[in-house]
Amino acid sequence: MKHYLILVVATICFASAQSQSFKVTLQTTQYTSGIAYLTYHMGKSLAVEDSAAVNSGGVAIFSGKRKLQPGIYALVLPGKSKSVDFLVDKEQLITVKVDTADLVAKTIVTGSPANVLLQQYQKTIASKAQLLDAEKRAYGFSTTKADTALHEANYNRLNKELNDYRESIIKTQPTSMLAALLNAMKDPKVLNNKPATHADSIQNYFYYKSHYWDGVTFMDDRIIRTPFFLPKLERFYRELIVPEPDSLIKEADYQLLLARSSPEMYKYLLNWLTDEYISPKYMGQDAVFVHLFEKYHSKGLSSWLNEKQMETISRRAYMLMANLIGAKAADLEMVDTAGKSAPLYNVSADYTVVVFWDPTCGHCKETLPHMDSIYRASWKAHNVKMYGVLSADSKEDLKEDWLKYIREHNLADWVNVYQTKETAAAEVAAQKAGYRQLYDVTLTPTLFLLDKDKRIIAKKLNWQQLDELLQVKWKNKTN
Repeated sequence: MKHYLILVVATICFASAQSQSFKVTLQTTQYTSGIAYLTYHMGKSLAVEDSAAVNSGGVAIFSGKRKLQPGIYALVLPGKSKSVDFLVDKEQLITVKVDTADLVAKTIVTGSPANVLLQQYQKTIASKAQLLDAEKRAYGFSTTKADTALHEANYNRLNKELNDYRESIIKTQPTSMLAALLNAMKDPKVLNNKPATHADSIQNYFYYKSHYWDGVTFMDDRIIRTPFFLPKLERFYRELIVPEPDSLIKEADYQLLLARSSPEMYKYLLNWLTDEYISPKYMGQDAVFVHLFEKYHSKGLSSWLNEKQMETISRRAYMLMANLIGAKAADLEMVDTAGKSAPLYNVSADYTVVVFWDPTCGHCKETLPHMDSIYRASWKAHNVKMYGVLSADSKEDLKEDWLKYIREHNLADWVNVYQTKETAAAEVAAQKAGYRQLYDVTLTPTLFLLDKDKRIIAKKLNWQQLDELLQVKWKNKTN
């Protein structure tokens, strides 16, 4: 009896070890040497999971004492010019027999029921694709209306058969990985194919947006490792959502909430959203990044990040918190060219342009004369005032260069200021944020536009963009 129990325990331990490991075997008669790669689709490229040498018998074995994350994988053959896709799901003892003469038709994957269905699908798709291409070419060469109508009808029929075939897989194999992938790839139908009015177009947009994710569950990690999930995610955030922070934050929070029960999906989404908005393409979207930091990263909900990554994210968030669009700008305790106190909040104007610049900066030397010209020609008449801040590490050493530049370029109409060493030292002693952090000054020149209450309207625009924005504001005010 004791021996029987020992055998049972040993069997259980062996089974447990198998369940926590993977083994993918490549068999090919076309290669007898070289390095093959086990990769997976991630966004628009392949990420390497493992590599193995192909032996003289054409065999390469990839294995590990861990489970592979499910998704669409690819074996890249020696030379990296050919590859074959297969699915990894729960079964992870897989053999892929490859014939490079026809990677689709002659590749055989065993040990995984998911791949039996995939191979049937791939062969059907390849066959239908040939027929569709033939009808498309025939349509192009048609010389009569009858021929054109015939080939168009044939093309539509074949396309419908293909779509019906995909739908049949989803209905008959609903729990299969292929069904999950086909669902995720589906694009919502347009509500009105021939919109006649602006209202029709708006209705189409809202319908399409509300059904965009119908085929995707954010509780299924398998779709992360596919070539289509990232482009779908990018299109949603970059093209379908109104690009203002509140809308973006609402969608991000909702998707992250759905993904909380799927660790890999949650991790993927939070990483992508953080990368997308840490250096956003549009002004004001940095508020999304700050929100992600405050709600997730700062609360320990991104434990996979290492210390250096977390430090980078934290530092960037603290550089942005005080200068988000719509926030009141921090006051600047500065002195003017005569050494008299000239804080930012003492400036009374409908608009204040704050310019952080350095007299040794080549781009500053080019920009400031243009800004002064447009200021004198247009801005000044609209009660705009210029607040120029010397931004340099060794301000006292540059003070003479700064004063010389102001004199030579006649910037007397500007409020020209700098921070004294004593004020800077006092900030450090009191552990207060300096102006560089408060205004995210990492480059010069850096421009901010403030309203009469010193709220931030725009930031980090060039002088031409700043002028366009002001002209629009004045035009709208008079209309």
